Amino acid sequence: MAEPLKTHFDERIPRAIARQVKSVWPQFPAKSFVEDVLDGYDALELMDRGRHIARVLARHLPADYSRALKILMSSIGQRRPGDQVEGGMASFFYLPHTCFVAEFGIEHFDASMQAQHTLTQLFTAEFSIRPFIEKYEHESLALLREWAVDPSPHVRRLVSEGTRPRLPWAPRLRRFQQNPAPVLDLLRLLKDDSEIYVRRSVANNLNDIGKDHPDVLISVARQWMEGATDERRGLVKHALRSLIKQGNADALEIFGFGSVPKVSLENITIKPGRVPNGGKVSVTFDVLSTARHTQRLLLDLRIHFLKANGKSSPKVFKLRSVSLPAGEKHTFRKTISLADLTTRKHHRGKHMVDVLVNGRILPLGSFAIT
Repeated sequence: MAEPLKTHFDERIPRAIARQVKSVWPQFPAKSFVEDVLDGYDALELMDRGRHIARVLARHLPADYSRALKILMSSIGQRRPGDQVEGGMASFFYLPHTCFVAEFGIEHFDASMQAQHTLTQLFTAEFSIRPFIEKYEHESLALLREWAVDPSPHVRRLVSEGTRPRLPWAPRLRRFQQNPAPVLDLLRLLKDDSEIYVRRSVANNLNDIGKDHPDVLISVARQWMEGATDERRGLVKHALRSLIKQGNADALEIFGFGSVPKVSLENITIKPGRVPNGGKVSVTFDVLSTARHTQRLLLDLRIHFLKANGKSSPKVFKLRSVSLPAGEKHTFRKTISLADLTTRKHHRGKHMVDVLVNGRILPLGSFAIT
């Protein structure tokens, strides 16, 4: 099992921050700063470590926020040419910097937003910008409209990622959940961005919106598909992924999978029928076309995983799309790992399996975890 992210965010982080800050502000008490950070540090998770370092920074930097922010921003490095657009774990070095801005800079809109413009090009300000959007919605939206055409793809991505109503690891933006119109105005500016990094963020934002307002997402998707480039089609498809997994007829119709499938299932095997927790189960079946013409079919496998309370929760696994001529068949295979994950635990008992064909449910059988 992969190591938790927090293990990479170890004591080297506060020590490096201390060196950077002391290099621009010699009176910084680096030793006591590091000692204070490491007190109870091991017990904290990743995001809590970032917030903890930010709070200790506030105790050791000048009490005046403007002066403290100037020192902190003067201490940071720069993204090197050739760095991957999406960065890596190394970029988390600047998590405490964004936490510092979010927690202590809320009364200093201009300076804090400028700091986030810089920091998002080194890490991401998608978490730290949200308190400012909530407190200064009008001013923030006006600034984000300017940033939507910024030369930096990291800044343009912040426009869409920072306004996601359901951003993971962050409090929801409830007003945008209720009324996504201001967010959609921003996303329209980015729908044909040159960077897939930005377009993927736009799609994720739309996917969030669709969880609260599926009809709004369907409407936007239809508008954006008119005269769409391949890149925009890919964006819309990714935005509709949750609705497609749910078998939403309108979402399926947009991509040509709206017709009722005329098929039968043959040679279904689910092996082993009884599998130990942590093992694997393989599902194989043939789809035979019973139509008189070629059909476009989108297939997803769905397993109803048992929860600890005995109820089931469906999980959809992508299979593929096919164009199946009349009278022909296609074989589908999928192997599913039953190893426990942070997002899903497996429990003993009977698990039902079905397949979604153009959103229509066809049962396949079951297996048991022992």
